[in-house]
Amino acid sequence: MTAEIDAVFAAAGATGFLHAREVGVADGPEVSVRGDEPVVLASVFKIPVAVAYAREVAAGWLDPSERTTVTARYRVGGIGTAGCSDDVEMSWRDLARNMLTMSDNAATDVIFHQVGQETVDQVLADLGLKQTQVLGCCEDLLGSLLTALNVGMRDDPDEALKTVDPEVIWSLDLLDPARTTSSTPREMTTLLNAIWTDQAATAEACASVRDIMADQIWPHRMTSGFENGVRIAAKTGTLPSVRNEAGVVTYPDGRQYAVAVFTRAKTLDERQPAIDASIGRAARLAVEQLRAAARS
Repeated sequence: MTAEIDAVFAAAGATGFLHAREVGVADGPEVSVRGDEPVVLASVFKIPVAVAYAREVAAGWLDPSERTTVTARYRVGGIGTAGCSDDVEMSWRDLARNMLTMSDNAATDVIFHQVGQETVDQVLADLGLKQTQVLGCCEDLLGSLLTALNVGMRDDPDEALKTVDPEVIWSLDLLDPARTTSSTPREMTTLLNAIWTDQAATAEACASVRDIMADQIWPHRMTSGFENGVRIAAKTGTLPSVRNEAGVVTYPDGRQYAVAVFTRAKTLDERQPAIDASIGRAARLAVEQLRAAARS
């Protein structure tokens, strides 16, 4: 099975990293393809940020209905409030929804600055995620990118990437797990299992994270590998050469599987549909192996 999954990634022009396990089953079967190797999280880091936010709400330190303003400071372009022309006033819970469902970078950073780095770090420490590091928020990742490209904070990073020498891009900090926000596939399924078994926070807080992740709008990666009737609650992550997704797959029989898939492309092409699809195919193969192991 490991060789078959590896072949899926190779055919798509990528190196893949995967870990899958059944939710709530300790020391049960697993599928691992370089599952303990460090990987760049990209926007998958928004999952522990969401847990930190949900903990603050559960503790009564943050009113989810309170409204705050996403100002020009966070207007970095892209989807959601990050791409709005004017300041946007939203509740904390709607910002959290934007953060996970559409990967709104501005919403993420406003929440991150509200809960703080220490709160996010505490989530990782409490769950024993020793190989996971969150080095700031999207603003920090963007800052390191713009510094490397020698452009200003108000410049369009996508346009800058089109003109820079590819060797500069391959050497960026944000593509090196040792120098950026990173984890391993196994630690991401550990995090997902904790959220789905109410160990990451209170039951109410974990349910709120699960509910938002179930509404993610992107169907082109993990979801593409499963037929109708199978529910997916997940979070994607994308950077130059990086395509990721981590989430929980729920079958009609109620069994649930935490799957984390990370890929590194061999090219810097902006569109990588074959790699997007390989994430779904690899996840499906892994889950089918886990279900077959349970039946036997």
